[in-house]
Amino acid sequence: MIRQIGVAALLALSACTQSGEFSPDGLPGRAVSAAEDVDGLVVGHRLMEAGEYELAMRAYYRSMAEQGPTVDALSALGSANLRLGRLGQAEQMLRRAIDFDPDFVPAINNLGVVMVEREDWGQAAHLFRTAFALDSGRSEEIRENLRLALANLENSGYTGENNDNFALVRRGNGRFLLLATP
Repeated sequence: MIRQIGVAALLALSACTQSGEFSPDGLPGRAVSAAEDVDGLVVGHRLMEAGEYELAMRAYYRSMAEQGPTVDALSALGSANLRLGRLGQAEQMLRRAIDFDPDFVPAINNLGVVMVEREDWGQAAHLFRTAFALDSGRSEEIRENLRLALANLENSGYTGENNDNFALVRRGNGRFLLLATP
C-alpha cells in the first residue's frame, strides 16, 4: 500500500516542471498557461467550422489585438460577419483585407459572395474572375461562384434602355418620392 502511494507520488512529481507546474501533456517541460501560446486564428477557424460565428469573431479580434491586423484576421472577420448576415461589416472587413494583400484569393472570393447577396452581379462577376485568375482555376468553388454570377448577370433583365418615365418629387426635410409618370 505504501509502495503504491509512493509510486503514485513519484509519477505525479515527474509530470511537474522544475517550478512545480504541470506541463500540458503531463510530461516534464515548460508549463503553458491557458491564454499563452493559443493562436486566435486557429481557435477562430475551429469555431467557424462548429458554426459558432460570434465566438469565432471574438477569437479573431483577440488575434488582432495580439498580432495587429493581418490579412488573415481581417478576411476571417469578414467571413464571420458574412455568415451572420452582416453584409456591410463583412464588406468593410473584406475590403480592408484586400487592401492589405490585393492577391489574397479567399478575401476576394468572399467579397464576391457579399456582392451576390446584394445582387450586384457585375461586381460579383468581376471579383470572382479576379479570384479565379489568381487561383489559376484550381478551386472548384470559385469556378462555380463565377459561373453563377455570370449566369445571373446575363439573366438580370437589364437592357440598358429606359422606357419608363419617372419624376422625383421633393417632400421636404430631405425626403424625396419617386413617381412613375404616364
